[in-house]
Order: sequence, then structure tokens, then C-alpha cells
Amino acid sequence: MTVTLQTPGTTPRIVALVPMRHSSERVPGKNFRPLAGRPLYHHIVTSLLGSDRIDTVLIDTDSPVIREDCAAAFPGVRLVERPGHLRGGNVPMNEVLLHDVDQIEADFFLQTHSTNPLLKTATIDSAVDTMLAGAARHDSLFGVTRWHTRLYDAEGRPLNHDPSELLRTQDLPPVFEENSNIYIFTAASLRRHRSRIGTSPIRFEIDRLEAVDIDDEAAFRLAEMLLNAGAAPAEL
Repeated sequence: MTVTLQTPGTTPRIVALVPMRHSSERVPGKNFRPLAGRPLYHHIVTSLLGSDRIDTVLIDTDSPVIREDCAAAFPGVRLVERPGHLRGGNVPMNEVLLHDVDQIEADFFLQTHSTNPLLKTATIDSAVDTMLAGAARHDSLFGVTRWHTRLYDAEGRPLNHDPSELLRTQDLPPVFEENSNIYIFTAASLRRHRSRIGTSPIRFEIDRLEAVDIDDEAAFRLAEMLLNAGAAPAEL
């Protein structure tokens, strides 16, 4: 797929999307809960604002707490109020993103989450550069974590190894986890496939500590320990 820039001959316009709901089922109030002394979402927004590849950061939220705090802490961030029909916990993220790309024009959209507090600006820059370099052949990019480990399905059947061989884990073929840290796509690809991952995506590897995604209390505690130990995004 060849991308047509909004303004030919210019640097591609990249808009970062950070969707955030007010409520959370597994970690109550996680998006604005303090993490290492700052509201959780502040960490990823700071990393995004530090990237010279990002033109605009857009937060889509139904949270009055986030809207008020963000307006004071990050006045340059654009806030979009999430409409009522997209606020339920069971609404697919792709539906939210389809709404968001209608709010602002961009050559590419980069979507991440407040729950990725360890993601570095340098990694964001590298993902954007990788997408731009591959845009003639790929319609999207998504972040993955590499694992060399023995996996089984729900029936106890080995997925990626032969138990009778017992290869060293480092010698196993790698498997890749979609880590929910970074997605890059165009509005056209999102609308065509109704998915942030298109039909010819780039698999972009991210270090597993940097890629910690907070979806339960254990992950929240892990991220906080890493940050308190000095593993700030700029230092990872």
C-alpha cells in the first residue's frame, strides 16, 4: 500500500491516540491512579510529547477526572469526549478508533495506552521510522514481545515444541506476543479492515520490561517497582 500524504512533499503528520475510560474493572481507576508518584496516564503522555515525530497527542475519554487533570498538566494535548454509545466496557477498541480518526486528519495514527508507562520516546520514534520506511509494502505496524518458552494449548497439547526432545528454551523457535504497546495505521486501512492491524503489518519488537502492560494488580505493582528502581522510560 502506498500512502498519500495530506500535504505532498512534507513530513508525514503523525497523530498519537490514547483512548482512556474513566472506569476499569480489574484495576479500579487505573488510568489516573498514582504510579511512582504520578497519575498513570502521565507517563505515556510524557513519552509521546517527547517525540519529535508526533504532531498531536489526542486523548479520547469519558472521564471528567482525566479531562480536568490533563487540561492543567498537558495543555497542548487535544481532548475528545467519548460519545455515550462507545463508553461500555465491551465496546471493541476498533470502534473507538474509528470514531477517533474522524476527529482529526493525519497521514498515520499511532495508538498506545495509558497502561504502557515504561514505553520510551526512543522506541516510539523507532516504530514511526520503521512504519514510514515500510509504508510502500505494509499497511500497519504493531508491537510484539519475543518469547522463547514452552507453550501448551488449553487441552495440554504442546504448541511450539516436542516434549520428547526437550530443546533448551533458547533454542526453541520464537513466539511473539501482541503486547498492546504500539499500533500504527492509516485511517484508510482502519476503515477498510475495521481493524488497527491490517493485512500486511510490520511486527515491531519491544523489550519485555519496557512492554509491561498494566491489566491487573500484579502488573501495576511490577511497573511501579521498575519505575521506583530507576527504570524510567528515558533510562530503560
